[in-house]
Amino acid sequence: MRNRRALLALAPVALLPACGFHLRGLPEFGFASLYIEAPSGSLLAQQLQRALEGAGTKLLVLREPAALASAQAILDLLQEQQERVVVGLSAAGQVREMQLRLRVRFRLRNPQGVALIPETELLLQRDISYNETIALAKETEEALLYRDMRTDLVQQLMRRLAAAKRS
Repeated sequence: MRNRRALLALAPVALLPACGFHLRGLPEFGFASLYIEAPSGSLLAQQLQRALEGAGTKLLVLREPAALASAQAILDLLQEQQERVVVGLSAAGQVREMQLRLRVRFRLRNPQGVALIPETELLLQRDISYNETIALAKETEEALLYRDMRTDLVQQLMRRLAAAKRS
């Protein structure tokens, strides 16, 4: 009876490989070195560099302009823009709801200029309520939301870089 219960409990686990489920694992890139071309103060570029270096792969991430010639792929971060848009007002005309947006344009190319990923724009947006009596707390919440959006964008960029094939 006990063996029968154990067998029934493990039956769904045995079916997982049959449906194609497997853990994501480490990303595999089609290039050994990547140069990140971005403004020096870009928080997204810094976070992406840390994520790529900490991913457990043998990808060499380059940021120094002198290393550009040795890169097998070049990631150009063309635009990184934070936006705040008012989407809701009270009857008195005071802001009650805002939408935070983080917009990034990028492309991936090889040193010869051939596009591995053509110019692409990613846009993330989050809604946030606003109250001027707790403006400092809302400012902190806004900064946390932007940080989380950057983390999401870094994960999206890493998946796209892993999917890009080297030419």
